[in-house]
Amino acid sequence: MKNHIINVSSRLPVSKGEDPVKSSNSLLTLMDSIADTHSIWWIGWTGSPQPSHTVCAHIKKKLRAEYQYIPVFLKDEEINAFFNGFSNSSIWPLLHYIPSQSSYDDAWYDVYMHVMERFADCVMESARDGDTVWIHDYHLMPLPLILKKRNAGLKIGFFFHTPFPSYELFRCHPRREELLNHVLGADLIGFQTFGYLRHFRSTVLRILGIESKINEIPHRGYVTKIGVFPVGVNLKKISDVVSLPQYTETLELYTQRFKERRIVLSVDNFDYSKGILHKLHVIETFLNRYPEHRDRVTFLIIAIPVREEINEYMHFTHDVAHAVGYINGKYSTVTNIPVHFIQQHLEFYDICALYTLADIALVTPLIDGMNLVAKEFIAVNNTGKGMLILSEFAGSSQELFNAVMINPYNNLQVARAIAEGLEMGVDEKRRMIEPMRERIRTNDAVFWANSFLLALDAAAEDPAIAVNIKNLDPSIAALFTKHSGKKALFLDYDGTLREFTDNPDEAVPSEQLTEIFSRFKERKDLSVFIISGRKMDFLLKHFGKYPFALIGEHGYYIRRPEAFPGTEYTTMLGEFDMSWKTEIDKIFKYFSKTTPGSSVEEKSSALVWHYRKSDPEFGLWKASALIGELTEVISNLPVAIHHGQKIVEVSSQYVNKGIAMARIINDQCFDRVLCAGDDKTDETMFKLKKDNIISVKIGEQETEADYRIASPSRFRKFLALIADN
Repeated sequence: MKNHIINVSSRLPVSKGEDPVKSSNSLLTLMDSIADTHSIWWIGWTGSPQPSHTVCAHIKKKLRAEYQYIPVFLKDEEINAFFNGFSNSSIWPLLHYIPSQSSYDDAWYDVYMHVMERFADCVMESARDGDTVWIHDYHLMPLPLILKKRNAGLKIGFFFHTPFPSYELFRCHPRREELLNHVLGADLIGFQTFGYLRHFRSTVLRILGIESKINEIPHRGYVTKIGVFPVGVNLKKISDVVSLPQYTETLELYTQRFKERRIVLSVDNFDYSKGILHKLHVIETFLNRYPEHRDRVTFLIIAIPVREEINEYMHFTHDVAHAVGYINGKYSTVTNIPVHFIQQHLEFYDICALYTLADIALVTPLIDGMNLVAKEFIAVNNTGKGMLILSEFAGSSQELFNAVMINPYNNLQVARAIAEGLEMGVDEKRRMIEPMRERIRTNDAVFWANSFLLALDAAAEDPAIAVNIKNLDPSIAALFTKHSGKKALFLDYDGTLREFTDNPDEAVPSEQLTEIFSRFKERKDLSVFIISGRKMDFLLKHFGKYPFALIGEHGYYIRRPEAFPGTEYTTMLGEFDMSWKTEIDKIFKYFSKTTPGSSVEEKSSALVWHYRKSDPEFGLWKASALIGELTEVISNLPVAIHHGQKIVEVSSQYVNKGIAMARIINDQCFDRVLCAGDDKTDETMFKLKKDNIISVKIGEQETEADYRIASPSRFRKFLALIADN
């Protein structure tokens, strides 16, 4: 029995018009590689404006019956906003490192999100619990979370066929947070190269503040797996095409046509990221520096039209036409025109014939997710005379190490590579190309698709994906209002009652929290304990006016309720040996000096290294290095290391929140206790497992708490329910 996949892309592989038929594109070629083993239902826009209701019904019936395609119909204004506007004029240029071409309109975004809901409607018509939904590319970044909210039982994979840029580029987008949060709704996100995965992790860290591992990103109580899955070529399709009589006839025709010429071939989408203008400047440089080749070499540039509706491409077309005309006018001879520029779709057998005939494949994108042209050329060109010149900025450069790597911005370097390639012997070319051909044979499209789908199955089945922790239900608040008996709240402050800020002194209680606490102090059945890593002077300044217990430095100091309204506080557990602080302080101060934005805070029972103001990636890296150094130093010292929210803390092993809380609840008899916190220092409270204790984790990291809630703002709303009594 075939495995069932719901494949979702921005467009269906069909012709435009009111009677569409299946037409080839690169994604169809990839998905066809697993058509024998998988039943693939495909959802996407038809590529044309929405016709009449009657025609829509005809198209829908035909595409479902003949191809298992489910069309999404879009009106003109939706096409302009979703496809031409938000996707291709806003996101696409940033992904391809061209921010100057990126534009944005709020109206686009509103329509774009409406279109995403339409795509989700089509998916939900066919999807059932446990079904695999494979979403392709940047156009549909919001779709994973939209689908996950509608049916958490779906296995959702998302694949970026494009590059993913560095943080500095992606942060330019006005909707950066929304796009990232939505794509993280997937169980698995795939990338073409490790570099793109690394950029994504960095962007998530810097924009959303979410730390991640090399293969997973924890968030909202879930874990999204991430991985590298380089796209391969469909070898079966290539084999079938080169067996066609049309291929043989075309190859014979081209061989006769160019029998006196050396062919340098380029096959690109007609797109400014492909470096077509730069390629033309290279050709001009080559013809100028190597005049002996002017009558011997023909540059064939096949430019496949894409995104023709985008305004920027109209200017681009003019610039390319001008450059081609200039070169041919200046360097043509009576017997040879150097540049043959073909801006149209060709049949794949035509392209394969040119792959076979070419002496050099010139693949010079300025940036590219993968670039299958390089791989197709190697798979087809088995004559022994072919050589690949490849841009180091193409994703395929990470695999095709034997290609001649060039910087497409360096005209002279590329021109020299062409000249050397034309003079290179057949044996040397074969030595270069054979290892790459073997790589392409083993890592083909079938391998790519199956690798991704196997990883998606594992991600969806991994218990870490859906962490076995319940979300905090508002009904739990009733245990602290409607039920009789003594109740207690043990509440962390930073990250629990209040969001973090770059300057900790500015993280003062909000109006909402002040109102909640004012109502808490009227409750005779409720004891409140603010238990924080903060120093006592901060706690007394902001909470001293309440008759609560204030516990500072993770349990070292306490201002007991009976001391209210005074400010006197005492240690909870007596005095300890703190001589270790001198040695640790030297290490902390060294790391502070070598990490811009970091600082050292001294407490009575601890030392804290703060890196909230540091570069997030550099700070996290330095924190890991610091912990490694501390681990070696503290082996014989009575201390513990805590890596919390942008801090590394070394404190006495006799002091932690769990010890403090245990002492209090053992001394007092509470019928119901709730403890809440957001980082590892709070886990010591969560480990106190008793029937009358409810523990709550604020945030997305792994935890031993009973319940989870997403943010301080939501937790304050929960506390407001208790305060309302």
